[in-house]
Amino acid sequence: MGRQVVRNACKLFLPGLQKNDFIGQYLVAGDVGGTKTNLALLQVTENGLEELVTKSYPSGDFSSLVELMKQFFAEVPHKPDRICLGVAGPVIDESVKFTNLGWDVRIDDLAGSLGVSAIKLLNDLEATAYGLAALEAKDFHTIQEGQHLDGNSAIVAPGTGLGEAGLYFDGKCLHPFSTEGGHCDFSPRTPLDFKLYQYLEQLYGVVSWEKLISGPAIEDIFNFLCKERGVTVPVRLSEEMKEDDGSAVISKEAIEGDDPICQETMELFVSYLARECTSMALKMKAIGGLYLAGGIPPKILPLLERPVFMESFMKSDRMETLLQQVGIHVILNQRAPMLGAASYAAYGKW
Repeated sequence: MGRQVVRNACKLFLPGLQKNDFIGQYLVAGDVGGTKTNLALLQVTENGLEELVTKSYPSGDFSSLVELMKQFFAEVPHKPDRICLGVAGPVIDESVKFTNLGWDVRIDDLAGSLGVSAIKLLNDLEATAYGLAALEAKDFHTIQEGQHLDGNSAIVAPGTGLGEAGLYFDGKCLHPFSTEGGHCDFSPRTPLDFKLYQYLEQLYGVVSWEKLISGPAIEDIFNFLCKERGVTVPVRLSEEMKEDDGSAVISKEAIEGDDPICQETMELFVSYLARECTSMALKMKAIGGLYLAGGIPPKILPLLERPVFMESFMKSDRMETLLQQVGIHVILNQRAPMLGAASYAAYGKW
């Protein structure tokens, strides 16, 4: 029997947990990101939701979501009764334009092409929020314990881009909702911030927080500091950055090496991440917890444990007492968005 993947440990509103009319049905759940897509075939059973087949695909290898889904259908033994996908972009009127892919998707087009009438699209961060119901204690790394109070929660997820979501607490349950807060304007504080802002403005025009807190942002900050400090990239680092992802090389060097520009790059990156976490915690009044998701936080845990993160997080306008109550947890399980889509597919409101 496959793995049971749905619990409800965090009080998420999933009405189907009380009564489920879909016993025996097959579901496809997915996390469709700008870099890769994770898909799973699952079956609803009396004992829970069982995962049968899981596949991962490079998103950029496909010209459309339909092409990718048909590839998955060809590799699994059962056609699904329902599909729920977490997608990297704003879902509006049952459609999505992918932020970091050239795909435009409408549910009715997808349903017609795949021959499945019951399809739901969730923003990937909304799916991540639902995924909290399927995670266990081992799937989290705690930066600040907080007070574990009943209240709203928030998610900040730097990866290919910067995703953000909220979870509204109604007194009994948490209700996830998506946002596009990562595309709000970056706010410089220091003279160095202003110089970096001007550098990024020349590159991109509008400088959003995503331009400071994402995978591509790490390399941009590094290049800016090399120019600002008047230094040349060491040959070893330059060669590694040509052969591998530049941002990954920089962050690894900051953790394991001694290159001063890499160190300063990641110190800035972590401080910016902390500042945006502060903003989300305050705007959402996230006394129920703040979660760091996405591909980057689990890979830079040693940097998040250094003083710069909490020092930057606590710098606020007279709200330090509130911020001390916010639990801060890194989601280590990269399958959270896919598991969230599975949770919604089986137990959500259709």
